[in-house]
Amino acid sequence: MLRTVRADRYRATLEAERPSTLTGRWRQRFEWLLFGAPLSSEAEHGERLPKWKALAIFASDALSSSAYATEEILLVLVLAGSGQLDIALPIAIAIALLLGMVVISYRQTVRAYPQGGGSYSVSRENLGTGAALVAAAALLTDYILTVAVSISAGTLAVTSAFPELAGWRVELAVAGILLITLINLRGVRESGSIFAIPTYLFISAFSALILVGLVRLATGMEGATLGSGRPPAEDLPAVEALSVLLILRAFASGATALTGVEAIANGVMAFRAPESRNASMTMAWMGILLATFFVSATFLATRLGIVPVEGESVLSQIGREVFGGIDAAYYFLQATTALVLFLAANTAFNDFPRLSSILARDGYMPRRFMFIGDRLTFSVGIVVLGVISAIVVVGFGADTHRLIPLYAIGVFIAFTLSQSGMFVHWRRTHERGWRRAAIINGLGAVATGIVALIVGFSKFT
Repeated sequence: MLRTVRADRYRATLEAERPSTLTGRWRQRFEWLLFGAPLSSEAEHGERLPKWKALAIFASDALSSSAYATEEILLVLVLAGSGQLDIALPIAIAIALLLGMVVISYRQTVRAYPQGGGSYSVSRENLGTGAALVAAAALLTDYILTVAVSISAGTLAVTSAFPELAGWRVELAVAGILLITLINLRGVRESGSIFAIPTYLFISAFSALILVGLVRLATGMEGATLGSGRPPAEDLPAVEALSVLLILRAFASGATALTGVEAIANGVMAFRAPESRNASMTMAWMGILLATFFVSATFLATRLGIVPVEGESVLSQIGREVFGGIDAAYYFLQATTALVLFLAANTAFNDFPRLSSILARDGYMPRRFMFIGDRLTFSVGIVVLGVISAIVVVGFGADTHRLIPLYAIGVFIAFTLSQSGMFVHWRRTHERGWRRAAIINGLGAVATGIVALIVGFSKFT
């Protein structure tokens, strides 16, 4: 029952939790089979993540947005006619510059808050309780939508490659949420190992798409070779005049590429020591990869004359064009895209329970969200996120385009509050290099605040 650790210390063994009844023992065996045997609380430090594994867990949400952010821009611009689709590239570059500013700003946050500098913690310390609760509400909503959008986009990647599965879109999405929920209930080390492989396969596949696409364009590749039966891009008529408002709407839709950037700042304590330095380096790599993928995908889409169509993603169309008759390469791209989109939801399964536990500790959520389960996870938060996101997916029919308009508003509100809080922090503490840091976070707050207004205005006009 108890094992001696040293002369004055004992540790309970699994035998101490053995039920006395046969029914209880069978139930325990089933739970251990499903979720894994309980872990000692002393094993929690061993659950810390190296940078390469943390990138797979915390950056999968941000990286996976490159699979659909370009499509969201094109869906808006095509209203002005396909002759205006080239504007997508400068819009993507502007979003990439904004991404760089946000990443630099959050690296400052990681340095100042090595214990974890999410929008809630930073806002509460520097802006007050009201701002902190607004940030928390925005983030919790964003985490739910992260799961719903990522899973729905992953399902679209599957049905783009296998159209006969389109009728099972909702069922596939719900099954994906259930699987990720169960994996996370088993604990972060196991989920990190599982998620690392698909994330790096996706990085490899997307890199190959970019390189092959650029080579084929340089050697005279022409677009519109899919034979899909749709009109060539240049023949699609305008249904709305090109205007500043339309461009702002396209920018707001493409800004979904930035969702998930804050995840690393929220999860600093999940990194191996030195936590702050490792988290900062991981965030930099995430920003470089995301900007490269997003801008490159937009460049290829505009050069190849890709237009959004019902039932197939823009990335799938780019893959068919670039890889031509190389079916294996195309299906590898689609498979890794589907996997990383399904697994991108894992970022929310790390952050939603952590933030919920902090809110519970501060008295703003039920105390049950504070408790760590047998597998050293915030089990209640994981289950609640899984259930709510599944309900959202069913309610919206696993349709990414219906979910996207709800997506970016919350995250940019959280960005703005966090960066404003950091500006106040540097002004208050006068730490070494505080003036430079205050300028960085101040500019970040202004930029993300403007984008939050643009997103809100464009979504409700």
